[in-house]
Amino acid sequence: MIKPWISLTIPAQAEYIDMVRLALFGFANKAGFSYEDIEDMKVAVTEACNNAVLHAYEDGQTGVIEIVFEYIEDRIHIRIKDAGESFSYNPAVNKAASLHNRPLSEASAGGLGIYLMHALMDQVEVRTELGTEVILTKRLARKEEMA
Repeated sequence: MIKPWISLTIPAQAEYIDMVRLALFGFANKAGFSYEDIEDMKVAVTEACNNAVLHAYEDGQTGVIEIVFEYIEDRIHIRIKDAGESFSYNPAVNKAASLHNRPLSEASAGGLGIYLMHALMDQVEVRTELGTEVILTKRLARKEEMA
């Protein structure tokens, strides 16, 4: 059986992120995800794309973001990859983890996106070789789990 997937390549510019959100909605809806789960995924994907737009490429440098939506077994995997500057993920994730059970007013701009991705998705993986690749995973909730 062929595993369904969709691939997009967009310029690393904020005005193209809505296309990623639209493609995600269609793909996740077809796979059977709930509206609430799709909205959570859209926020997480937007954060990952925004990070690529804001941090991957130096001022004036053009770049692209590659996005792949893949449905495997009972999960959607969303890969967001850029070829720009990588960053040190471990300190960023530790900073984001320290936000748990703390008021939002204590959060600074940096690290909040990573915190949101972890809060909204079932799994977040970040690879920082040759650019940055964020892999977001969301498990499809079964009807009996929702009852």
